[in-house]
Amino acid sequence: MKKIIAFGASSSSTSINKQLATYAASLFENCVVEVLDLNDYELPLFSIDKEKSNGIPTLAHDFYNQLGTADLIIISFAEHNGAYSAAFKNTFDWISRINGKTFQEKPMLLLATSPGARGGSSVLEIAKNRFPFQGGIVKGSFSLPSFNDNFKDGKISDEKLNSDLKSLVESIEF
Repeated sequence: MKKIIAFGASSSSTSINKQLATYAASLFENCVVEVLDLNDYELPLFSIDKEKSNGIPTLAHDFYNQLGTADLIIISFAEHNGAYSAAFKNTFDWISRINGKTFQEKPMLLLATSPGARGGSSVLEIAKNRFPFQGGIVKGSFSLPSFNDNFKDGKISDEKLNSDLKSLVESIEF
């Protein structure tokens, strides 16, 4: 059975992006889904000096190895000032030191949401453009605008947006 690793690229304990990633993963049939929490992989602030003196932290290796077990990686991005959250960027920086092909040539579904009408579209564009250079095979992307209006009871409540995500999921082969 194929395995999906999904996570919200945020350290918020109530991450709306973790909710969206979890929902999107649930739409795939006949797959085992593991939802990761960045808080379980909290790392020191990346610096080359820390790497030289202490090496790459065990939790960075653990996170990288988890990604390696996936047949598909789903990430939903929180947007902080138009870019990645500090928690994700720091994790990304550490695991890129293990292997520049951070995502290990895995297929990916990239998502973003926010309370605002743009739905994290700025950070989503950054990821879509960057991840192919980091060993990610981007199979699709989806932005959910106005999370609080369009996501209820663990799923997308707007019929058109829900249909759009379901169609995207159905188109992804891995």
